Amino acid sequence: MRTWFELEETDEFEAAKDLLIRRCVTWAEHHGYLVDGLLLSAAIDARQESRDGRLAYWDSASIRYFLLRYVPYKVTALREELDLAPEVLGTYLRYLDVTGLRDPRGATLAEAEEIISGARAEYAAALDDPTLRGVATFWAHTALGQGVDLTVPGAFERFRRDLDAGRVPYDEQVLDKIMQNRFLYGGIGEERAFPQPPVSLPAAAELTEAAARSQTVQRLITLAEWVGKDGRALTAAGNLRVADALEVSALLGTGEDRLRVRSAAELPQLNLLLAWARKLRLTRTSKGRLLRVAKAAPLLRDPESLWRRAFEVLPELGRVVTVPLAWRAEPILAEVFDEILPDVLNSMYGLGEMPVVRLEETVWLACQEYFDLDQEEGRLHDLWRREAARDLGRMFEVLSDLGAVELTRGPADPLFTSDLDHDDQPLPPDAVERLRTALAEPDVLQVRLTALGLRGVRERLLAEGRDAPLIGELATAPPSELLGVLAQHYPPQDAAVELRGWLAQPGQDIETLLQAVRDCPFRTRVAAMLRVLADTLPERRLLHDLRHDPTLGPAVWTQLIDAGEMQPGSLTEHENLLMGAENFLAVLELAGPEALVDQLRMMGGGDAYEFVEAILASGHPDIVGLRELRDLVAEPLRKPAHHPLRLVPTRPPGARGRRKKRKH
Repeated sequence: MRTWFELEETDEFEAAKDLLIRRCVTWAEHHGYLVDGLLLSAAIDARQESRDGRLAYWDSASIRYFLLRYVPYKVTALREELDLAPEVLGTYLRYLDVTGLRDPRGATLAEAEEIISGARAEYAAALDDPTLRGVATFWAHTALGQGVDLTVPGAFERFRRDLDAGRVPYDEQVLDKIMQNRFLYGGIGEERAFPQPPVSLPAAAELTEAAARSQTVQRLITLAEWVGKDGRALTAAGNLRVADALEVSALLGTGEDRLRVRSAAELPQLNLLLAWARKLRLTRTSKGRLLRVAKAAPLLRDPESLWRRAFEVLPELGRVVTVPLAWRAEPILAEVFDEILPDVLNSMYGLGEMPVVRLEETVWLACQEYFDLDQEEGRLHDLWRREAARDLGRMFEVLSDLGAVELTRGPADPLFTSDLDHDDQPLPPDAVERLRTALAEPDVLQVRLTALGLRGVRERLLAEGRDAPLIGELATAPPSELLGVLAQHYPPQDAAVELRGWLAQPGQDIETLLQAVRDCPFRTRVAAMLRVLADTLPERRLLHDLRHDPTLGPAVWTQLIDAGEMQPGSLTEHENLLMGAENFLAVLELAGPEALVDQLRMMGGGDAYEFVEAILASGHPDIVGLRELRDLVAEPLRKPAHHPLRLVPTRPPGARGRRKKRKH
């Protein structure tokens, strides 16, 4: 049972969604919880269409987004059904929790229930506001208001013909507001982002010390102290007087105090620090004076918090980080700095040293896309490329002073030239040739994120709703949830580190993990969890030790045979039947009952029903799966004409949105 799918894996996702809905509805009805198939479908779709796509990850932001934005915007149903969404979401999150599917990096069940409870009043208000609907949902609700039964085939098409003929009244003001919102803000869809690799960070105390050593942090504190409570006079142009500017430059150690200038505006490092301090609300201007903000005192006493805030606001300082030229008032990189800087840092995340020239070419390619420079004169084109490269270098110097990156020189890793000949290489031929020449040099300027920079980028990724795993964050996760995350989001080497860290905690051992696998109600997830244990703890030969486990045996045999470590002929007739049950139950989860019925008919012909009967009598430990196999597969095989397999109600128009492309 996977809970993460690429956007292109449409069939796999739909099968998993049907399985989740089917199982959750059955479980909820058995335990007396309120449940609704349409709203469950909407909750799963909302997470699939999110930036990170983790179906089982729910935190405060995703819970509130689903209730306050997604349902009002996308889901069409009668009001009495929509009113159930908070309680149905609570049911779904309980099901994820009891089955071990929950992503432990999200809210706990208790936290989620509190968040849902706190959003109920806002949710009712959101449903009351028709301007929060999408265009399709507006028309679908208009149809419902006219008594149109949207579940009847062709009903909406007939409604649309009546609408085109002018026979349907609707609220033009509401529609105008919806269209205005769409024009100004777009829809509510999020672009899927690539998942990031797991990273490791040093102890918190070490990061705190590194922040206090940051040259930029020390300079910002010094600058605020120099301004003082009485402030400093400014010229009519709003700059420091030259004498004051040179004085504070000497205190800050920028080296600009030795320059001969006619205006403080000619000191770029000082101007950057002044702009940074204003953006951080350390200083402000009033009545011709530069003043220190009194409320900033706690931030100035906390270098780590000051570092975090300085890193956070840096993308907004592009016009003072870049340096204008005489022939161009605004550098090309300044106009897109707030997008380029995060993209560059994202591309460095989780990697070691990267050649700066490699980043120069990708940044220049992005600039051409932003500004459509393809038709410009060749000489001017080259000047702009050099300008962008110069300002990128300036950006890295600023990040280095902050302590977010480290700049070194040395031979480039061959990795950065190995893909230059690939057919899918996005760089143009001239850029490839420049890179070949530059990367062949023995003394290449290289850049990497420091631990502080890595943490800063990760915190921004998390704030954007992206998946950015941290080694050690699962150290106390429930065993089933731990294995589920490792199976889907961690490469084997990182999974091994995380698992060993989990096992080092008191009271957490291999047997606890194995019991979690035994308790898992999904055969495909059992297989994935066993694979994680086998791959990360190879010295224990776990699969061979579990060959005779009464619960895990069939899943173990399947993996050992697939790996060539066990011969099919070594199984008894009954064991072969159990392994057949294991495989067919996996197909039921992965493809759904209709696909399994078709497969069994092709394999068994007229004997298909008898074959399934034998599987049902095998004694396989998956009670839930066998019940579904009996009800959804065996019965249709026995009476195909009288048991149509419509498992999930068809959603009315407006219940789902289009998928988005993903980006870095």
